[in-house]
Amino acid sequence: MNYMPGTASLIEDIDKKHLVLLRDGRTLIGYLRSIDQFANLVLHQTVERIHVGKKYGDIPRGIFVVRGENVVLLGEIDLEKESDTPLQQVSIEEILEEQRVEQQTKQEAERLKVQALKERGLSIPRADTLDEY
Repeated sequence: MNYMPGTASLIEDIDKKHLVLLRDGRTLIGYLRSIDQFANLVLHQTVERIHVGKKYGDIPRGIFVVRGENVVLLGEIDLEKESDTPLQQVSIEEILEEQRVEQQTKQEAERLKVQALKERGLSIPRADTLDEY
């Protein structure tokens, strides 16, 4: 196997099933159909996989174009081991409800943390007030 620099090394992975972790935390699974010099990806038969605890749900997304700067991780899925997972697949509605409950729990914990710090005379700047630099 010869070394190819940059995204050219991914040409061998065209038409294989991949997992893509995005910068916003979403997980996509689909067949890699195209890639360019900026690592922009085209995924086919894509599903968005949502994990909550030991459960997961897949939301069908179809053809998905991903801008390269949003890719955190790209990995090929071993089709032979794909079904060997300790996770339980549930319906889309169930996983979305569990995700909503998990997010509410995290927000409440964060609110309590900020309140405890405020009582001690400390404060954490909100993420939306921070500079991007």
